[in-house]
Amino acid sequence: MTMTDSNEKATASCAEVVRACECILGQCASLACKLEDGSYTAESKLLKGGTIGKHLRHTLDHVAAAVGAAGANQPIDYDHRQRGGCVESDRAEAAKAIADVCGRLRSLDARDLDRPVRVRCMLSGAGEQAEMGSTLGRELAFAMHHAIHHQAMMRAIATELGADVPDDFGVAPDTLRHRGEACG
Repeated sequence: MTMTDSNEKATASCAEVVRACECILGQCASLACKLEDGSYTAESKLLKGGTIGKHLRHTLDHVAAAVGAAGANQPIDYDHRQRGGCVESDRAEAAKAIADVCGRLRSLDARDLDRPVRVRCMLSGAGEQAEMGSTLGRELAFAMHHAIHHQAMMRAIATELGADVPDDFGVAPDTLRHRGEACG
């Protein structure tokens, strides 16, 4: 493989990771836009304390934490995030925040995604932590897959509230591939 082939492959991989993250966030924005305000903030009876807004904010927090590592000289920390706030309670603010993060995603290139990063994660409720190495691309891929699980919870809450949710919402990429479906 030539250096040009390697660069082209890295650029394509970068575009694919960014596109996957944007697709997931776009699905979240679409769901939020079609819900009533009350449904966005309604607490689930099945998932105690869970709301669509809280799961959307959590999803966005993870992607934003990873994107924020681009150019930063500090570890990605998924556990220390600000809970609450307007993204959880205001669908328009959630849409703005998603658009902002998607804009930041689009500014990344292959060098950014290949860049080594440190990741700090909590291992127990007692606060025990570990810090390890990764790459920004790997962390964005993690955040995207993590988001799918929260989408599945959003789907459960939306269904509980009687909202219509697209068939591919909250479904893992491998399952979509197996079904012959694609995000978009």
